[in-house]
Amino acid sequence: MSISLFIGCKGIKTKDIKPSTSASVTGPSKSVLDYSQVEVMDYANTITVEELKEQLYYYASDEMEGRYTGSPGQKRAVNYLRDQYKKMGVAGGAPYGAYFQVVPGKAFGKPELSSENVLAFIEGREFPDEVLVISAHLDHVGMEDGQVFNGADDDGSGTIALLELAEAFKQAVNDGYGPRRSILFLHVTGEEIGLKGSAFYADNPVYSMEHTIADLNIDMIGRIDPDQKDDPNYIYLIGSDMLSQDLHDISEAANKKSVNLRLDYTYNGKNDPNRFYYRSDHYNFAKNNVPVIFYFNGVHEDYHKATDTPDKIEYELYQKRIKLIFVTAWDVANADQRPALN
Repeated sequence: MSISLFIGCKGIKTKDIKPSTSASVTGPSKSVLDYSQVEVMDYANTITVEELKEQLYYYASDEMEGRYTGSPGQKRAVNYLRDQYKKMGVAGGAPYGAYFQVVPGKAFGKPELSSENVLAFIEGREFPDEVLVISAHLDHVGMEDGQVFNGADDDGSGTIALLELAEAFKQAVNDGYGPRRSILFLHVTGEEIGLKGSAFYADNPVYSMEHTIADLNIDMIGRIDPDQKDDPNYIYLIGSDMLSQDLHDISEAANKKSVNLRLDYTYNGKNDPNRFYYRSDHYNFAKNNVPVIFYFNGVHEDYHKATDTPDKIEYELYQKRIKLIFVTAWDVANADQRPALN
């Protein structure tokens, strides 16, 4: 998450999931499936602590050089994400099946700079033109005085969450239960320098904003806010009811039937003095009238420091939070109706 108060704050390991006999997975189908018969936690449980550690320890390693926008380390990072989606068989979401949306220098006000958003896409079975976006920013703040700012929580945690969410949804596709609506896994660049990658996507959407049904944005979900240390079974949610009460209600119900985290709405307000609602990439969707939820663990002593490293992540809590996001995304993508605007 950006520090500014006013701008930009493997193969699938299949569990005991029985393949569906009611739908083909060899091509698109318009047949209606009964998703109420699916045990959604079977797919959520494919998200494991072991895979999260393996992925995050690499993504937030010194090799990525802090992933500063346009740097060699950031290029390494986007190539890694592309390769992971290829391995799991999730298609590119940019035009012509590409994984990169090039963000040109003019988007940053620096002609010499270029970067990339990474897009992966699972097409919906029944409503392919309606798209749920799940987003996270792939960049961090780079290096300073020879120190690497690894950004394990900010936002390595969100980035790796997207990979694991995509893997779980791909398993459902393989079993004949692909989502009713399409899902775009959107890794945006340039968040730390002013939400630039998400702003570019919002101005140049691959899938129209009119048909984008919601954005679930993940920015820092691997740590514990010191204010929550006595009761750490929580996640801050921001924006869930600002544009759509439907989305808020789906989120609440998803939590109750899955992991039962304490959903904390402390920062859920446009008048929050921290201005968190305006400081991550969901805001570029919200200002285009797309309902949003921002998942956030709050700030901590390693925020924007070289000490934000993978060994500090609370992996079991991190896993639990991702499972919540998966079940919420599942319910949004497979609902009879898209979330209504207030």
